[in-house]
Amino acid sequence: MVAGVHTEEFTSTVSVEKLWKAGVDDAHNLLPTLLPHVITGVEVIEGSGGPGTLKKFTFTDVVEYKSLTDRVDIYDPANHLFKHSVVEGGLLGTKLKSLVFEIKVEAAGEGGCLVKVKAEYDSIDDSFPTAEEAAKITGNVVGMIKAVEGYLLAN
Repeated sequence: MVAGVHTEEFTSTVSVEKLWKAGVDDAHNLLPTLLPHVITGVEVIEGSGGPGTLKKFTFTDVVEYKSLTDRVDIYDPANHLFKHSVVEGGLLGTKLKSLVFEIKVEAAGEGGCLVKVKAEYDSIDDSFPTAEEAAKITGNVVGMIKAVEGYLLAN
């Protein structure tokens, strides 16, 4: 088993509040519309967005797995901190024993923000992940946030 952490961050001209609302609070509604070539749907299975909420993401054939379900672990809008664990599907059971994401949005620049994405994982065996695979894991979440950012900048 290999435990690891991979982080990425980027800056945006979108305000913390706007990116938080669209990228965290409304992500289940926005992502299938913004990324229809990747995400076919997001279903809230249980909860209302806070800790314990379960969401099932269903993907198109461009993704190597059909779906994943995640659970909200931390939802802290005052500090713009969101942490969620993949509990079923995705790479769980094939390459990973566990996968937890943390998204932190902080004020930066002139009305913009800094977005920090961290993935913590435990692999099933000693061969995963390579640096490229670890970057892909966080890159998928960053890509979703950037799609939301692009939508906000255009509208």
